[in-house]
Amino acid sequence: MNNKAKENVDLYLVAQEQFDRALTWVDDLKTGMIDAFRNPRRTTHVHFPVIMDDDSVQMFHGFRVLHNRARGPGKGGIRYHPSVNEHEVAALAAFMTWKTAIADVPFGGAKGGVVCEPKELSRAELRRITRRFVIALDDTIGPHTDIPAPDMYTNEQTMAWIYDTFDVMHPGQNNRAVVTGKPIELGGSLGRDEATARGCLYATEQLIRRGMAPGIDSIKGASVVIQGCGNAGATAMRLFHEAGARIIAISDSTGGIYAKGGLDPAATLNFKKEHGSVVGLPDTTTITNDELLAIRCDLLIPAAMEGQIRTDNAGAVQAKLVVEAANGPTTPGADNILRSNDIVVLPDIVANAGGVVVSYFEWVQNLENQQWDLDKVQQRLEKRMIKAVDTVVDLWTTIQGDERAPYGTPTLRDAALVTAVKRLATVTMQRDIWM
Repeated sequence: MNNKAKENVDLYLVAQEQFDRALTWVDDLKTGMIDAFRNPRRTTHVHFPVIMDDDSVQMFHGFRVLHNRARGPGKGGIRYHPSVNEHEVAALAAFMTWKTAIADVPFGGAKGGVVCEPKELSRAELRRITRRFVIALDDTIGPHTDIPAPDMYTNEQTMAWIYDTFDVMHPGQNNRAVVTGKPIELGGSLGRDEATARGCLYATEQLIRRGMAPGIDSIKGASVVIQGCGNAGATAMRLFHEAGARIIAISDSTGGIYAKGGLDPAATLNFKKEHGSVVGLPDTTTITNDELLAIRCDLLIPAAMEGQIRTDNAGAVQAKLVVEAANGPTTPGADNILRSNDIVVLPDIVANAGGVVVSYFEWVQNLENQQWDLDKVQQRLEKRMIKAVDTVVDLWTTIQGDERAPYGTPTLRDAALVTAVKRLATVTMQRDIWM
């Protein structure tokens, strides 16, 4: 039976189902508060014209979703993709609210996007789209209200254009903190480019130290499979290898490769840079995405798109631990299957929080006109990630045995969301709700 056709993998519905499940372990949240956390605070739609390289004019649709600001300014990336939509962005904005609460940084959740195909656009067209998008958003973004960052098919150059455009619109102010993930020369933070993957490594190491990954005693010697070879996946490959792991498979959008004895990260990434794909690397076996997910290994790191581990393929997963470097890679139905197979999942809102943690560090540096050295950034990131994992594991330990219908045994994802919801509820009630 093909379960994929019957399973709804809409990221917004996935986020809602995860939220509903976690609420079963939150006893003191008012109904109205639940509705407030479920829905975005604000969704901004903009349509704007751009002059293309051939002198034609094309209209573009962009939006920015601010989910919550109770704990601080909105924080979240801007993605450029032809399939980006309001539902997806709203879900990602909610994930950011939970992520910042778990990491205990003073931000709320936000996300944005422009519907376009960046692979078919020139650098000049991308620049004009970005600047027009920022102008259209006007003061819905700002250093103390809503702070963008890079996401899918945007990068530090995109952030430089955003900063420059906003700075022109607001002369005479310190505007560097309006966006994070900037080039170092414009106030970007050292370590930001590898923050998501490095945070994943720190979180995984701490989870193992806490005895939450049965059968894995250390990263050193562990076999690792990585789905995705973008920034998060490629950097994770390097960092986990440096920590002593054996990377036995990795994939990109065209396919995957497997080598039982382990892949050399430098050779693999150089091959991809030269040939546009990891597929074809000498002394490796070409595999499909489904074959990659089914490889027997210690760690499986989904670092690609959402909805990759579903009810139709979760039963084939043979990893001992799944570490979600991507946002929303596992559907609720797949979560149930992995749990029943005793496979532990370190959820995205913990595992990939390193990116927003170092974005917070960049924001602080910008506001104070400072530049921290790399050791300081990495030490503070490690401390935050260890604390986040400990908080979630401690709560998970507390609620074990508290099985509630229809969800049964709580997971680390449940514990993480319960942590975030309770922190957000506490701050909301302390601030008070007033007219």
